[in-house]
Amino acid sequence: MKKLLLLFIVLVFNTIQAQEVKTLTYFQNDTLKLDLDLYLPKKKAGQKIPLIMFAFGGGFSGGERTSEKDFGKFMSENGYAVASISYSLYMKDKDFGCGGILKEKIKAIQIGVSDMWLATGYLIGNAAKYNLDTSKIFVSGISAGAEIGFQASFWNYKTMNLYKNNLPATFKYAGFVGGSGAVVDTKLITKTNAIPMLLAHGSKDATVPYAKGSHRSCAENASGFIILYGSQAVYNHMLGLQRDIQLITFCGGGHEFSGYLFHEGKKQVLEFVNNVVKDKKFQSSIIVGPDKTALSGKHLFCE
Repeated sequence: MKKLLLLFIVLVFNTIQAQEVKTLTYFQNDTLKLDLDLYLPKKKAGQKIPLIMFAFGGGFSGGERTSEKDFGKFMSENGYAVASISYSLYMKDKDFGCGGILKEKIKAIQIGVSDMWLATGYLIGNAAKYNLDTSKIFVSGISAGAEIGFQASFWNYKTMNLYKNNLPATFKYAGFVGGSGAVVDTKLITKTNAIPMLLAHGSKDATVPYAKGSHRSCAENASGFIILYGSQAVYNHMLGLQRDIQLITFCGGGHEFSGYLFHEGKKQVLEFVNNVVKDKKFQSSIIVGPDKTALSGKHLFCE
């Protein structure tokens, strides 16, 4: 019994030693203060740490950066730093749905993306302090956070950034992990700027379209109507570009699967970032049926 207790104490101690969480302010003025939680693995001499930026979901009106602590801890225990950011909730007390104003919806995304760029630049500027590898910075998110990640990866930084330019001119993210997100147009993704992606989405998502479709399933005459390109549309586009991508589809599933990669699928995220860091090539579609049976291939889709 004493041996088991001692073993438990050692395991707990090692887990605590394996990661550290720092809350840092990456932007502040008279009216706004934006923080991030930086999950750091145990330092290894002479080895820089890859970084995963993370944005929570919540329709740009709610949510907390602390919502995915387990993801931050898991990745840091496996050698990756995670920065879970707060960002401006521009749509708080506003309609982000069909009755909203289209320009306001786009502005909410643009502000969130600019915050992500700002947080990324802040950590690049402090990379030496936290031993971060600035050539291996991933971006990730859930739902609204995935929309931030998509646009942060492929929007033109010079024209869309709302704040002071603080990213290197040649910067681009090493990869993107997105749960039920969408890009405003797949044409933004080219052979030149494409990055490896791991995407997960429910095929019947009525909130963020799985393929090309209306955001929130709005009618064309709705004031908040906008067409977005979801995970399946991006997957097909990336195949055409012959670039690395993995898509996990939950057949018949809705928006409830938006957090899968950061909950049950954490090991798949770890495998993905490991493959990217090792420069491994991949293209695969995994479909998960209602009975939880998973099939894998390059051109598999739900019936």
